[in-house]
Amino acid sequence: MNNQQPEKRVGRRSLLSGAAAVAGGAALSTAVPAGAAQAATKPLAKVANVAATPAIIDIAPADSRFPDLVRGTNQRWVATPEKVRLVTTPTQAESAVREAVTAGKRLTVRSGGHCYEDFVFNSQVQVVVDLSAMNQVYYDPAMNAFAIEAGASNLQVYETLYKLYGVTIPAGSCASVGAGGHISGGGYGLLSRQLGLTVDYLHAVEVVVVRSNGTVETVKASRDDTGALKDLWWAHTGGGGGNFGLITRYWMRTPGATGNDPTTLLPKPPSEVFVNAISFPWPQMDQQDFQNLVKNFGRWHEQNSAPSSPYAGLFGLLKLNANSGPNSAIGLLTQMDASTHANARTLLNDYLTAVTAGVNITPQPMSVAMGEHAALPGFDKTRKLPWYIATDYLSGGNPTLYGKYKSAYAKKAMSSFQVSALWNHLSAPAPDGLEALVQIDSYGCKVNTVASDATAVPQRDSILKLQYQAYWTDPAKETDSLAWIRNLYKAVYAETGNVPVPGFINDGCYINYPDKDLSDPAFNTNPNPQDHALQLYYKGNYARLKSTKLAWDPTNFFRHAQSIPVT
Repeated sequence: MNNQQPEKRVGRRSLLSGAAAVAGGAALSTAVPAGAAQAATKPLAKVANVAATPAIIDIAPADSRFPDLVRGTNQRWVATPEKVRLVTTPTQAESAVREAVTAGKRLTVRSGGHCYEDFVFNSQVQVVVDLSAMNQVYYDPAMNAFAIEAGASNLQVYETLYKLYGVTIPAGSCASVGAGGHISGGGYGLLSRQLGLTVDYLHAVEVVVVRSNGTVETVKASRDDTGALKDLWWAHTGGGGGNFGLITRYWMRTPGATGNDPTTLLPKPPSEVFVNAISFPWPQMDQQDFQNLVKNFGRWHEQNSAPSSPYAGLFGLLKLNANSGPNSAIGLLTQMDASTHANARTLLNDYLTAVTAGVNITPQPMSVAMGEHAALPGFDKTRKLPWYIATDYLSGGNPTLYGKYKSAYAKKAMSSFQVSALWNHLSAPAPDGLEALVQIDSYGCKVNTVASDATAVPQRDSILKLQYQAYWTDPAKETDSLAWIRNLYKAVYAETGNVPVPGFINDGCYINYPDKDLSDPAFNTNPNPQDHALQLYYKGNYARLKSTKLAWDPTNFFRHAQSIPVT
């Protein structure tokens, strides 16, 4: 259940004056040891000395490491468990769950620490199982697929898959997000229009489950299974972490891939990409400019999100930063496959022209870090970079912030009503101490070639994905910050009960951006908001997820504030 950067990283929130998060949410990449691909067919850390695997490491409150292990990247959530248990193998993970079941202890699981709500770190938890040291990525010949342990970060996954095999998966671009929650919630990123969702490549999953009689066991469920095992696999293609069991590892392979050459079992990323990053200063922005920019972005995606579009290799992020002062700006970050189409540069230029039409502001280079407002040299003129360098560069994060997040999918460009609501809230001076934005991400193309019930992710006809983000560093600013983002979200979706009810434009919410407000009648005026919130995440797949929950976690041992119920 999941989910200090170098100064020139542009990450989930590292640039709110002209850019913030790249699509998605510890340590960055671990260097890949030198050696042949053969050595990487086993977990890299275990090749050198199999006998060196330690026992479970228990961290008690008196341990100096404890404060670091009872919180994630959102500093709002800090737990006081009896202990944190660091595991490094599936057997240890199973033992940790069994001991908690036997002792009647409330257990939660951390992989990357990027959960936006208190699902992992809360006042009820007594034992936290930390998977961050269980982070190997390797080709598994027995499964003829790539194994990714739940604690591996996005950047670790990218580095190992690409440097050793020349392949990748279309996952998020926030470097330190852990695989455990990211994959189980669906997963998407800068390559998704070209390659689809992360879960579209899920071949199998290994899960520690608790049976009705309290028996704890580790099971493996794959795409090729039938019956209850197939349901368990399917539930991990977008059902979200913390619902069915403790995930130890995944196996990834392109559906229908044949042969046993690992370099052909997952897609290859573009060899090079164009990156363009521009911003529009708030002091020069008026309402017409703002409306033109937002509507242009939406209309362009309406016209260019078919699976066969030459723009499948383009992913844009429109960063509608709140007006926080004279140095604040709205950002537009774009990555375009530079290797597939001979006229890729022309396509990118045409896109930029279309999106900025009628915006009477000369674009500026996007800033690098909040508070410094330094230029990002050359990116306003479009730079060509090797794919992995660009992926590394555009990743990042900040583990010292307090935050609140909301989400929405859109099947069409936002309505005039919604755009006006955005303008009214974002253009007004932001509360003191608040840094916030609404980021609108590209979606569609390859994502929408999969049936809505083929995976647990039902939103397979959307063209945009929206991230509502608010950040502050002073805990005393929480009340005002929460009120600000709640009022903004309420205003944008006022026509549908204050939440993005699926319809002509809206298409629900993303489980990897959990938002407990959706379950609260104070913020969701639709009937039975507790149940309605889960329908916003899962739509027509909710019933099958509930039956899978009952079959595989009948005692509701794995649960959180928005977990799938057993009744």
